[in-house]
Amino acid sequence: MAVRPFIPYADRRLHMPAAPVEAVTDEIRAIWDDMVDTMEAMPGVGLAAPQIGVMLRLAVVDASDARGQAVRMANPEVLHASVKLRSHEEASPNLPGVSAVIERPRAVTVRFLNAAGEVEERDFVGLWATSVQHQIDHLDGRLYVDRLSPLKRRMLVAKAAKLSRR
Repeated sequence: MAVRPFIPYADRRLHMPAAPVEAVTDEIRAIWDDMVDTMEAMPGVGLAAPQIGVMLRLAVVDASDARGQAVRMANPEVLHASVKLRSHEEASPNLPGVSAVIERPRAVTVRFLNAAGEVEERDFVGLWATSVQHQIDHLDGRLYVDRLSPLKRRMLVAKAAKLSRR
C-alpha cells in the first residue's frame, strides 16, 4: 500500500472517460488499497482512479466520522437520484488551492462491483452521496469545475495555476 501522486488538472487523462473494470482481481484490490491510503493522506472523503493516473472506473469513498469505512467501487453508476438537491463546497487535489459550491442530488442509489467482485446496490445520502457523484464525474472525465459557468471555471483554473507557481 502506498500514497500515489495526483496528476495535474491539465493532464488530458483527467478529461477523458475511464475504462470499465472487467473483474475484481488482486491487482484491482491493490489499486483500491493505494487509493484509500492516498485519500486518507489528503485528507479527503473520496478518490477516483483517474486522479492518480489509473484509467479504470475505480473509486473509493469514506465520508464517515470515524474513518476506516471506505467503500470500494468498480464501475459505479447512479440508478436513482433524489429531486432534492444539496449544496456542498467541493475541491480536488488535481486543482489545488481552489474550491466551489456545487449542487448535487442529496441522495443517490448506486450500483457497482464491490471488493468481493459482486454487484451491489447501495443508497448514499448527504456527504456520502456528494462524494460518490463527484467520483463518478471523475470516471466520466469531468471535474467539479465543469459544473460551473465557463467564466467561473476559467477564474478557478487560473487561480489554481497561480497558486501552484508560488
